[in-house]
Amino acid sequence: MLSQVMSGALLGIDGYVVEVQVDLARGLPTFATVGLPEGAVRESKDRVKAALKNCGYSFPRERITVNLAPADVRKTGAAFDLPMAVGLMAAQGLIEPERLAEFMFVGELSLDGRLRPVKGALSLAMAAREAGLSAVVLPKENAAEAAVVAGVDVRPAEHLPQVVEFLVGRDDLPVLTVDREAIFEDSNDHGLDLNDVRGQEHVKRALEVAAAGAHNLIMIGPPGSGKTMLAQRLPGILPPLSFEEALDTTRVYSAVGLVPPDRALVTTRPFRSPHHTISDAGLIGGGALPRPGEVSLAHHGVLFLDELPEFKKNVLEVMRQPLEDGQVTVSRAAMSLTFPARFMLVAAMNPCPCGFFGNTIKECTCTPTQIQRYRSHISGPLLDRIDLHLEVPAVKYKELGTETSGEPSAVIRNRVRSARRIQAERLGPEGLLANSQMQNKHLRRFCQLDEAGQTLLETAMRKLGLSARAYTRIIKLARTIADLDEAGQVQARHVSEAIAYRALDRARG
Repeated sequence: MLSQVMSGALLGIDGYVVEVQVDLARGLPTFATVGLPEGAVRESKDRVKAALKNCGYSFPRERITVNLAPADVRKTGAAFDLPMAVGLMAAQGLIEPERLAEFMFVGELSLDGRLRPVKGALSLAMAAREAGLSAVVLPKENAAEAAVVAGVDVRPAEHLPQVVEFLVGRDDLPVLTVDREAIFEDSNDHGLDLNDVRGQEHVKRALEVAAAGAHNLIMIGPPGSGKTMLAQRLPGILPPLSFEEALDTTRVYSAVGLVPPDRALVTTRPFRSPHHTISDAGLIGGGALPRPGEVSLAHHGVLFLDELPEFKKNVLEVMRQPLEDGQVTVSRAAMSLTFPARFMLVAAMNPCPCGFFGNTIKECTCTPTQIQRYRSHISGPLLDRIDLHLEVPAVKYKELGTETSGEPSAVIRNRVRSARRIQAERLGPEGLLANSQMQNKHLRRFCQLDEAGQTLLETAMRKLGLSARAYTRIIKLARTIADLDEAGQVQARHVSEAIAYRALDRARG
């Protein structure tokens, strides 16, 4: 006898519907799974057999064939346990096949029949909605995450007998609903405030500019100058995530199983800080079956690379595509997948290996060759893609002992939100959200400089030897500074401040 159960799987971070076909035939008792199953999928037969027996159900002593269609796409994970168990019971006539047509079933089975959470519940619920299915039956731990998808019912279950009793009509699996507005309460409470940082007022201003236009930045300064503290507080001045942004971010986290069990969505902007020993696959994404890397986990948030020159050069160079395009493509022999990666890059570095080059208090012990080798780890093309280059000097004692420490993050965030609203009104019809995303055609339309500003920029280009990419970065920065001032035209003072944020260009010039 043949039965068909709808389930789902992930391809990258996108979900797609998988039809689990179970056939019982005469012959020696065997259990064969076809349809390009990976290791965890092939092992499902043992988990399903033990779960059925331990829950008091019969396991057929026949030739069992399970096909996972489409059969030409590799299937991974343990989410097919539940649909296989339901399919076996339907093939034995214990469950009416018509009862299965409107549901998607996903879930890993313990040997005692309990349902364990799976990865990608949000994307799977979206796939079920697109396929016209009315409901998703899945483990209780994944229910809140899937329930944010409108247009499909989410029915959580704790163990296999609950699902069976529901399908035979003897019990119910209540539909779970979530309050979307309640999910976003306190979404901006990062717990870290900029007024915790003593001094460095010019760096705080630069962080405000970066946040207002979603610009990348690098901080150069000696050890202990507060670079890490400042970077960790940047998410607190960014605008809150919109519902669409939260969905995009949660899909990435769900695909790798990082959604907190007590949260339906990732509602705060991510802050990722990988160690400098990370590989290019760990940063960009990869593996035999590609999975998202740190740049995708920082989607709509901040990627912080501390001690930037300590990262392997090939690791840094592979960031060019996501910095430019807002996405990253990982190609393997079996498939090519694209992951979202629109993030703010925040990098920090010392001016030299010992950290005290140019310091007036402590003498630098590095030779010119060592300094050159240290800085050469960061290529010119990568630096050109970083909008703000900031010098962060050591904090003076009198600033450390002061009681006042500048504006709190909430005040700065309000100004950033106002600037972002201006950009959304101007760039929204173009499909853009922030000034950093503008292309050359947008610069010509929206970033007209006054005569004094053009003269100033021309002089800076000539004296500093700036590249064409650096030229566009300065104009984008000036446009953001003008938006913070609520000025319609980019003026010379905005250009002047933007040029001041290109410290490494001045050093090279």
